[in-house]
Amino acid sequence: MADVAATAPSRAGARRAARARVLRRIARRPIGIAAAALLLVLTATVAIGPELVPHAPSRTNPLNVLQGPSPEHWLGTDELGRDVFSRILSGGRVSLAVGFFSMLVGLTLGIGIGGAAGYFGGRVEAVLMRLVDVFMAIPAFFLILVIVTSFGNHPVTIVVTVGLGFWAQMARVGHAEFKRFRTHEFVEASHALGGGHLRVMTRHILPQVLPQATVLATLGVGWAILTEAALSYLGLGIQPPLASWGAMLQNAQGYLWRQPILAVWPGLAIAITVLAFNLLGNALRDVLDPRS
Repeated sequence: MADVAATAPSRAGARRAARARVLRRIARRPIGIAAAALLLVLTATVAIGPELVPHAPSRTNPLNVLQGPSPEHWLGTDELGRDVFSRILSGGRVSLAVGFFSMLVGLTLGIGIGGAAGYFGGRVEAVLMRLVDVFMAIPAFFLILVIVTSFGNHPVTIVVTVGLGFWAQMARVGHAEFKRFRTHEFVEASHALGGGHLRVMTRHILPQVLPQATVLATLGVGWAILTEAALSYLGLGIQPPLASWGAMLQNAQGYLWRQPILAVWPGLAIAITVLAFNLLGNALRDVLDPRS
């Protein structure tokens, strides 16, 4: 009993020391903290902003076309007299939603297939990893274009298609991590206690993979936002009346000489958002890396 009572405080102290080390790592990366804060502010703004601005993003005004910034329209108006600021907020909601849910599709599919290949090995590994190799040999954007032009550009189709564009890279990481942990002692102990394959994979190995998956997720959101913007710029992405940053760029290309500022705002929003996700991913990689 005395040994158990002495062990509990030592474990609590070890957990506190581990948390303190993580906090020190985070504090040494102010750029990552700034990126996370910026993304939180951006997400909150696009989530509640369209409900607070006085101008609806799809409301047109033929008498107020291609106007510059003013107290009434903070970022001016577009070619149909729509308020650019409200469309930036509404487009940000769409672009971030597509990026987030596409990341979930790619991450779930990649970790699931790659994890199964790394955990079971043998023929399962050979078949699944050859499938991954096939997808990695196909240019991702070309594959996305083929799927969108074949099955349409419904928002759900866009989300699933963009997620399919980078699941193979995540599968490679999931395969390597599951293969590394499948022979560890805690996995063998779980099998000895009667744990099934699904329980061992989800309860014991998956938590060890989550740090790498979190880094991949942040980078995947940035990639998905860029891909959706490229599709919308080509006219194959999100369609009206929904707004997206890529669609705003496409609409602005016909007015580059008359009103070039129309292309600046959505381009700046895309650049800042993707840069913030990439900086956050780099910071998380450094913080969560067990070798650091």
